Amino acid sequence: MQSEEWKFTAKDIAEKPDLFMSGHRACAGCAPAAVMRLILKATRGPTIVTMATGCMEVVSTIYPYTSWAVPWLHTAFENAAANASGIEAAIKVLRKKGRIKDEHVDVIAIAGDGGTYDIGIQALSGAVERGHDFLFVLYDNEAYMNTGIQRSGGTPLGASTTTSPAGEVIPGKLEPKKPIADIMVAHEIPYVATASPYYWRDLIIKVRKGLEVEGPAFLHVFAPCPRGWRSDPSKSIELSRLAVETCVFPLWECINGEYQLSAPSKVIAMAPQKKKPVKEYLAVQGRFRHLFTPKYEKLIDEIQRITDMRWQKLLKKCGIA
Repeated sequence: MQSEEWKFTAKDIAEKPDLFMSGHRACAGCAPAAVMRLILKATRGPTIVTMATGCMEVVSTIYPYTSWAVPWLHTAFENAAANASGIEAAIKVLRKKGRIKDEHVDVIAIAGDGGTYDIGIQALSGAVERGHDFLFVLYDNEAYMNTGIQRSGGTPLGASTTTSPAGEVIPGKLEPKKPIADIMVAHEIPYVATASPYYWRDLIIKVRKGLEVEGPAFLHVFAPCPRGWRSDPSKSIELSRLAVETCVFPLWECINGEYQLSAPSKVIAMAPQKKKPVKEYLAVQGRFRHLFTPKYEKLIDEIQRITDMRWQKLLKKCGIA
C-alpha cells in the first residue's frame, strides 16, 4: 500500500496495536519515547529495528524486559547504520538461498544526535553511499542526554550543557547546530525529511514514505528532552510545535533531490506574519536562561539571524523565495 493512498486518521492509529509498548523507564515528558511509538505505527509488515546506544536503548530494554514488540538489536554507539547494512544484506542472502519467505522485510536504524551527528556519521555516510535499503531515524534531543547532557553537533548555539556551560567565559555552546539533514541530501539518496511529534500524522506518513522508497532514507525527528532542556515535562510536545512555528526546526522533504515544504511550514511560508520570534522558543527552556541577561542578550539576535538565514535558504530550495 502506497503512503499517498494510506489515509492516516486518529482512529487508524488508535486501532493499530502498539509495537513500542508502555513499561519503559523514560523520564516524564520524554518526547523521544513518543517518537518511538509513532514510528512503529507506520510499519507495514515484517520489521527489524537496530538501535545505537543512547537514552531510548537504555530505557526500553533493561534486561530482562523490553518495550519492543518487533525484532530489535542493540548495537554500539557508532554502528546503527552499519548494523542496518548487515541486516539488509543478510536478508537478501537468506532470501536468495530460500531460507526465508519471499516477502519484504523493513529495516529501521535508530540513533540519537550523538550517534548520528558525531559518533555515527561515518557508518551512516558509508551505508547510504553503498545504497542499502533501510530507514535511518535520528531522534534529536540536541545533546548526549544519556551520559550527562554533554554538547553534540546537534546542540544549538547558546545552549548550556555540562561541556559547554554558560558562565562568565562562554555563553553556552559557541557553534550553530550542524545541518545534518542537508548533509544527507548531499549524499543524493532518494528520501530525506524532517518531522516533529506535535504533527504526528506528518511524522507517521514520512516514516512510511521512508520505508517504501527503494534505497536509503533518512528522517530527522525533533525530540525535546525536559531533563536536558530544563523545560516543563508537560510541555515537550508543545515545544515541538513551537520549534516549527519559529522556524527553528522547519518541516520539509527532499524526494530524489527535490525539496518541498511540509504543510505546517508551508503555512508559515504563505503567511509570514504567522512566524513567531525565536525568543518565544528560547524563553521556556532553562538551558537558554542565561541569554535573558544583559551580558548575553545580544546572542538572541544572532540566533534569530541564523534561524532567518536558514529559513530563507530552505525557501529558495523549495522554489518559494
